[in-house]
Amino acid sequence: MRDLKNTVINKSAALKILRQILGPDRPTSKDEHYYKCPECNHHKPKFAVNLDKNVYHCWVCDYRGRNIRRIVRRFGSFTQLQSWDSITSRTDLEKFSDLFAEEPIEVQEKIELPEEFISLCSKNIPATGKYALKYLRNRGVTYDDIVRWKIGYCFGGEYRNRIIIPSFDQDGDISYFIARSYSGDSYKYKNPRVSKDITFNELYINWNSDLVMVEGVFDAVVAGNAVPILGSTLRKNSKLLREIVKNDTPVYIALDPDAAHKERRIIKTLLKYDIELYKIDVSGYEDVGSMPKHVFEQRKKSAVFIDGGDYLLRDLLAAV
Repeated sequence: MRDLKNTVINKSAALKILRQILGPDRPTSKDEHYYKCPECNHHKPKFAVNLDKNVYHCWVCDYRGRNIRRIVRRFGSFTQLQSWDSITSRTDLEKFSDLFAEEPIEVQEKIELPEEFISLCSKNIPATGKYALKYLRNRGVTYDDIVRWKIGYCFGGEYRNRIIIPSFDQDGDISYFIARSYSGDSYKYKNPRVSKDITFNELYINWNSDLVMVEGVFDAVVAGNAVPILGSTLRKNSKLLREIVKNDTPVYIALDPDAAHKERRIIKTLLKYDIELYKIDVSGYEDVGSMPKHVFEQRKKSAVFIDGGDYLLRDLLAAV
């Protein structure tokens, strides 16, 4: 696997940016500097940053990582992040495609919403929409959620009595939609027969912020800046993985409690690309979609950082 760390080219400029974000430093060697930790805010400078090795570690709260850019992205401004990228090797993305050269990229089909689709974003909703709205309210979906996710329903046709949640690609075109029954149909989901190799609602994802990876769309409604994998896994050449790696996006894993094997495969894949990873505890609930939003936010704040070396070692020992 290619080394994805971003080499600092101009160290004096890098220190200037770090001081703007973290405050004054206490140098202990040529390339190691100690700051007050932005994570635990300990009163002493216990947060070590090593420019030469491109790592950081707090000796109080154990907040650590292998890419200093993540500190700038998380605690700095967008302008500071741009400045950081200009003084590191990250701006040279010419060989990025080499990481995914094994398989051809699938051309995404363009689809349309069902002709019978009726938006629930309007204030003048037909009487036929009351059952769809009742279903959504029972799941804790608010009007703001409906507007943000452009949720609608079908009262007739192939997707009769189903909630429709569309996905928009980066150009604003429909890339997929989920159709969930709200009338007790034996088939809960009846989705379009097109490829699932998409990034659901790519148009609205902020790649420079934490991204929550969940199973289904209703989980994503609760999780905020989130992407559902639609019951699938994370293939090595998938569009979602390519975007995560290209943007160096921190990922919070919040899959269903009964998807442990799938979760391990996804974690292994992301660790191979040196992605900053956290695991959210979903125990006690069927899935994220059944969690109250305030509970999910609390659990996200207490998510466990996944250290690559330790995790892979534990997984290897568990298989013995």
